[in-house]
Amino acid sequence: MSRRDKINYYLDIAQSVLERGTCIRRNFGAIIVKDDEIVSTGYVGAPRGRANCSDLGYCTREKLNIPRGERYELCRSVHAEANAIISASRSHMLGATLYLVGMDYKTKELVPDASACSMCKRLIINSGISTVIVRNTQDKYTTINVNSWVDDDESLDAKLGY
Repeated sequence: MSRRDKINYYLDIAQSVLERGTCIRRNFGAIIVKDDEIVSTGYVGAPRGRANCSDLGYCTREKLNIPRGERYELCRSVHAEANAIISASRSHMLGATLYLVGMDYKTKELVPDASACSMCKRLIINSGISTVIVRNTQDKYTTINVNSWVDDDESLDAKLGY
């Protein structure tokens, strides 16, 4: 049996984490790793104590045909990246890597060109995380230097979506 490379190993764990998600549109799983130790995990879900979309049986953004990457104030959920950051201390995030996997709820296919939304990008920048690795296929991924989000500030160009 061949040994799985470390990046895909962590992405596999993030993919397992997304299975706890309660979004009926897209689920994401995130894990933060520093010095080869998992610091925290996060998945998409409503704030503690509130009803999840999976419990309600509908997604407000989907009902309104809102495109991906827009109008997150209408979303009931806290994103996977945000939940992982909330669960970790800043000292454990400084210089860490966040692994992110997205999956379409209905098709069970990986989300093509997945990325953190603009709000999660800001949280990741402020948390001190230095690298984000996003799964594209079961074996391929994109590595992002978080400083590139500082240098290429999409909020100055009013870019929508992700």
